[in-house]
Amino acid sequence: MVQEGDRWWRDGVLYQIYPRSFADSNGDGVGDLRGIIGKLDHLAWLGVSGIWLSPVMRSPNKDWGYDVADYKSIDPELGTLEDAEELIEEAGRHGIRILFDLVPNHTSDQHDWFRDAVSGREARFRDWYVWADPKDDGSAPNNWISVFGGESAWELDVTSGQYYLHNFLQHQPDLNWWNGEVRDEFDDILRFWFDRGVAGFRIDVAHAIVKDSELRDNTPTTDQDLEFYRNIGQLPEYNMNRPETHDVLRRWRKLADTYDPQRILVGETYVHDLDRLVEFYGQDDELNLAFNFPFIHANFESKALRATAEKTMGMIPPASWPVWTGSNHDVGRFARRWCEGDDAKIRCVLMVLLMMRGTPFLYYGDEIGMDEPEIAYEDLKDPVGLRFWPVGKGRDSCRTPMQWTAEQGAGFTEASVDTWLPLGDYRRTNVTAQKEDPTSVLRLTRDLIALRREAQELTRGSYDPVDAPDGLWAWARGGRWRILVNLSDNDAVVDAPPGRVVLHTTREWDDRPTNGSLELGAWQGIVIDGA
Repeated sequence: MVQEGDRWWRDGVLYQIYPRSFADSNGDGVGDLRGIIGKLDHLAWLGVSGIWLSPVMRSPNKDWGYDVADYKSIDPELGTLEDAEELIEEAGRHGIRILFDLVPNHTSDQHDWFRDAVSGREARFRDWYVWADPKDDGSAPNNWISVFGGESAWELDVTSGQYYLHNFLQHQPDLNWWNGEVRDEFDDILRFWFDRGVAGFRIDVAHAIVKDSELRDNTPTTDQDLEFYRNIGQLPEYNMNRPETHDVLRRWRKLADTYDPQRILVGETYVHDLDRLVEFYGQDDELNLAFNFPFIHANFESKALRATAEKTMGMIPPASWPVWTGSNHDVGRFARRWCEGDDAKIRCVLMVLLMMRGTPFLYYGDEIGMDEPEIAYEDLKDPVGLRFWPVGKGRDSCRTPMQWTAEQGAGFTEASVDTWLPLGDYRRTNVTAQKEDPTSVLRLTRDLIALRREAQELTRGSYDPVDAPDGLWAWARGGRWRILVNLSDNDAVVDAPPGRVVLHTTREWDDRPTNGSLELGAWQGIVIDGA
C-alpha cells in the first residue's frame, strides 16, 4: 500500500503519463488505462511515488482530452470508470498515488452544459459561460486573443447575437467562474474523484480560471516586456492572471485538506515571472506545488538555470515547496529542447532535476532519454500543429508512444497495428535494452531516485550554493552531500570535499574516493557523499 503521511509528494518523484501514448492493452494503437495498469511494475521498479495522468475524462478530443465533455466519466477510448478505480487501487498496492488532470477553465462545446447554453439567452446553463454583446459595429467585445491561433478569443453565436469566450480553441468555451453554481459544481467534481481515491489534481491553466468581470481590453506590449508576451502583442492581464483566481484555489485547498491521507493540488501556473509564480502558493493555503515555467524556459546553461532555481527557492514562502521539471506534453522533451538528443547532456539534466531541493516531475520516457521524432504533416493530430504548419509544428513530437522494446510496435502495441502517432527510434532507445545495461540512462535515473529515497538529506535537506568555475553548477545538500554538474563543453577543475563519488553520470567514477580537486569532464556530473 502507499505510504501514509503528508510528505509523500515532497520526498518522492512524480511521473507524468500521456495516457494515449503509454501502453496499448487492446491493440487499437491507442494507449489506455489498462495499459498503464500493466506497466505499474516498471514504475514501481523505477521508484516513482505518484503518477499525473493527462486528461482521461470523456472528450471529443479536439484538444486531446483538454476539452472535457463529462467530468465524471472516463473517455471510452481510454477505458471505463471501473478501469480508473482499478488503476488507483493497483497503483496503491505498488506504493504509487494517482493524480488526475482537471480542466476548470473551459469545457468542450459538446458538454451538456454548453449545448444547453447555446439554446438561448434564457437557457438554464447560459450564465455558466462567459458571454458578451458585440460592439456597436458588430465586432468582438474586446481585444482578447486566443492562445491557439493569435486571433480573437471570441466566437459569435449567430442565433443569440452574443459572443462567447474561448481562450483556446473555439471548441473550448470558457466557464464563468463568477457564477456560484459553477464553483459548487466543481467542488462536487473534486469530491467525486477524491472519494474514488485520487491523490490530487494537476490543474490545467490554473492561472487563468477567473476573467476580469468588466471584460477590459488587455494592454498592448512594449519593447520592455518579455519576448513571450511581445509575440502575442498584448499582456494577458484581464483574460488571465486575475487575483480572484486565488479565491478558487484557496477554496479547493480547503476542500482537499479535509481528506486523509492528504490530497494535493498541483498547478499549471504558466506565468513567466517568479514574482507572480510564488503567489500561487499563498500562505500554504493554495497550491501545494506550482510548475516553474521560468525554469523550464531558461537557457540551457548553468548561470541561467542556477539563477532561476536559487531565486525561486529564495522567494517561495517558507512552508512551500518548489517543483523541478524539464519536459511535458506542451513544452516538449528536455532531451530535444535542451539537449538536442545528446546522451551526456540528458544525464546531466536528470542529475540536476533529481538532486535539487524540491519535487521532481519526470515525463514518460525521460527516464530513458527519449527524444522527439520528426512528424510529417499527414500524421499531425495536434490542432496547434495543424494550424501553424510548417512555421510551428505543434506538440505531437513530444507525445509519441512510449518505447518499451526494440521489437516492431515498440512494446507499446501489437506489431501489426498503426499507432495513433508515429513511433520514435525505439530500436535505439527503449526500456528493455536500458534495463539490462548498468551504465544506461534508465539505470542512472533509477539509482538517482533510489539515492533520494535512502538519504533524507537529499529530499529534506537544505540547498546550499557552492562556488564553481563558469559553466559548472555546484551545490550542497544537508551539509553532507555535494553535487557538481558541468553544463559546458569544457573540462573544469573543481574542489571536491573528502568522501566518495556515489554516482557519476557515465558511472565511470562510481565509488571513487575524493579528497581535494578533480577534473570534471564536459557534460559530466557527480554526487559526492562527504560523510
